[in-house]
Order: sequence, then C-alpha cells, then structure tokens
Amino acid sequence: MASTYLSKTFSTPTSSKIFTFSFWVKKSQGSQSDDMHIFNNYVSGTSRLTCAIDGNENFKIENNNGSYNLRFITDAEYRDINGFYHFVISVDTTQATESNRVKIYVNGVQETSFSTATYPSQNDDIKVPDASHTMYIGTFTGSAQFWDGIMTHFHFIDGTAYDASTFGETDATTGIWKPKTAPSVTYGTNGFFLKFENSGAFGTDSSGNSNTFTVNGTMTQTIDTPSNVFATFNPLFRKGTDTPAFSNGNTKATFDSGGNEFALTTLGATTGKYYTEIKWGTAHGNAATATGILDMAYSGTADPNNSVTNAFGYFGSGNKNVSGTSSAYGDSYTSGDIISIAMDLDNSKLYFAKNGTWQNSGDPTSGATGTGAISIISGVTYGFFASDYSTTDAMINNGNGYFGTTAVSSAQNPDDGIGIFEYAVPTGYKALCTKSINAQEYD
Repeated sequence: MASTYLSKTFSTPTSSKIFTFSFWVKKSQGSQSDDMHIFNNYVSGTSRLTCAIDGNENFKIENNNGSYNLRFITDAEYRDINGFYHFVISVDTTQATESNRVKIYVNGVQETSFSTATYPSQNDDIKVPDASHTMYIGTFTGSAQFWDGIMTHFHFIDGTAYDASTFGETDATTGIWKPKTAPSVTYGTNGFFLKFENSGAFGTDSSGNSNTFTVNGTMTQTIDTPSNVFATFNPLFRKGTDTPAFSNGNTKATFDSGGNEFALTTLGATTGKYYTEIKWGTAHGNAATATGILDMAYSGTADPNNSVTNAFGYFGSGNKNVSGTSSAYGDSYTSGDIISIAMDLDNSKLYFAKNGTWQNSGDPTSGATGTGAISIISGVTYGFFASDYSTTDAMINNGNGYFGTTAVSSAQNPDDGIGIFEYAVPTGYKALCTKSINAQEYD
C-alpha cells in the first residue's frame, strides 16, 4: 500500500467485547525502523485498537483505553517477504477463562509464545470499529507508519469469535495453508469483507453490509495472492558490495553508482520452462547493465557479470555472459527497452529477446536443438537477475502484469493462462510463480 490507505467511520457495533479479524498480508520489505500498520481504530494516541508488524518484525495487537487492557507482541519474527501470512485475531472478553479471551492464529496455528501478553479483564470493552472512531487500514492515522506490501481477504466479524479454520484450510496435495474464499460467517452490524478485487473500488465491502471504505491515494492491484505467489526481486538477497533499493512490491530495483549491485528473484526452478520480462529505466548500453539467470545458491559478492559460475546474462552492450566469459550475441539495449528471458531448464537452454524479437535468431520452442540458444549448466536451481554499476532501475514482470505501477499494454498469457505479459509467451513456458512451479512438481 506504501502511502495509500483505506478509511471509514462505522455505526454502533453489535458488540465491543466479541469480534474477529482475519486477513492475509505479504510484506514488501524486511526490517524497518518503525511499525507497519495493518489497521488502526483510532481516537487518539492513548485511545485506539491497533495492529502492526513492528520495527523488530514482531506481530502485535494492542488496545489502549488510557492504558493497555489488551496487548500481545509475538516472540516470532515475521521476516518472509516471499509468501503470505494469514493472521486471525479472535476476541471474546466475556469468557471466564483468561486465555480464552484472546486467541491469535498464524497460518492456521494458534500462537502461544509472546514477549508481551496482557489479557483483558472479563467483559472489558475493546475499541472495535464504531461511530466514535475512524477505522484505518494500511496506516496508523493516514499520515505515518504505512503498510508496505499486499493485503487480501480482509474480514472483520462484529459479534462472533471464530478460529482460523473458519477462514483457511490445509491443501491436501501441497500441505500449504490456503484461504477459504467464501467462509460461512455472520458478519454482524459493522462486519466487512474486503476482497480488493475491483481495481476501481478497492474499498468495496463484499459482506452484504455495504460497509465500503474510502480509498485514499492511488492503489495498484496485483494478481499475487495467497493461492498463487509470483516471484519478485528479493531484498533479503544481499550478496553484492552494495544493495539496490526496492519498491513497488519489490518488482522495481533501483541501482546507484556505489558498487556492484544486483537483484535476484525470490523464486527459482531446476526443471521446467519459465518466462519473464525486465524493463530498464536508464540503461547504459554497456557491460554495466545485465539481465539474466543466476544460481539461487550463489553466496559470493562478485557481480554476476564477472567470472561467476552458473551466471548467464545479456549485456546492454549486446554481448552475452557465460559464467564470466563475454562474447558477441545480439543487439544493444537501453532506456525503455524490455528484455524477455525464456529459461528452458529441461533442455539446459537460455534465450533472450529485445522488445519481442528473439536475439541471435533464437527459437525458445526448439527444445534440445537449441536454435540460437545460450547453453547453461543443468541440475542448477536458477532465478532471474538484473544488475548494474550505475544509476538506473530495472522493473521485473514475472506475470503480475505491471512494470512498476504501469500495466502492460497487450496482456499476453502463457499456455496455462497464469500470468500477464507484454509480449507473446513462447509455447510451453510459464510464469515463475508457485502455482506453475507446483504444476511442474505434482503433475
């Protein structure tokens, strides 16, 4: 959400003692200096119900009525920027047993280890969404401590305490916790269900209550969901002498001239055929600019443009790089050019295209023949990378359908229909995402 957020003031709630929050979130950054707020029901600095991942990457939920009568901070640190977390907060202060008054679930499992655990007294009131407060989603108060990442399937249940199994279940094949897209719940007066499925009205309530939120700022929709996670650049991969800055949900890497910087994707693959697109900002058309694939197990500090085994790239100058050896390959590229990568791991072949034209007369569908291909080493788990020594940026589209915040213009799909790209995807190639990888694994 970055500096965008949702807001709404509600009516009198069904209950200020019994409620449930359920939401799925994916972080776009690792450690941060301040809290990243998921929601805040705000009256003042000392009167609010707030939920965040704090500066130490712990999850916390706090209710302040002048002092904290409900406060939980997990021992667990939530550092993953690749996958979604499902959080459920189930509260019923009418319960006689203290430990039954607040239950927190993460990916279907009840969290029981806290650095701080303050249970409300029996029948305490909590500052749930009501007529006296502004409810914010994605910020503390609309001006600070914004959520940086993705949200989806955000439920608030007014008057009933549900557990995690109401909203999610374990996939029988993969064993992964996944959402129930239409849970059977009673929402109560102020309950709402935000799917974020309408790009023109992100605040639309799907609960039937018409508790629609006001959208503040410009939000960008993504098809990255708990059911299918698309690869992005990984800000936790810090192997060069300097680290690029990441933005737009880690789909944009901004390089500077401070040292060798490169960005590698969060996901990789060992078998199968995968396609991606990288659009360059100010590319220099020489050996400083490179796009390609890299061994996911790489642990050195040298740039992939150098003599790095299992690094294969296409330079802005038009040369290719094979484990550090440079030679003539294709056209040079520069600012605004889109480089497509077709990675055929079944045949150990690699292809590059500039603005839709495959270089070196390449044919990604030629299989073992490898027409125009760069031969790569088999049995390696590769991810896509971008690299530069100078001030520029690279925007990767692994199927989300955007370069930064700009949607692709032609909306091409792979054979399996998963992913949105600028150029036609070669037959047999897929987006680098969990659903396509799982299809390769379990078919």
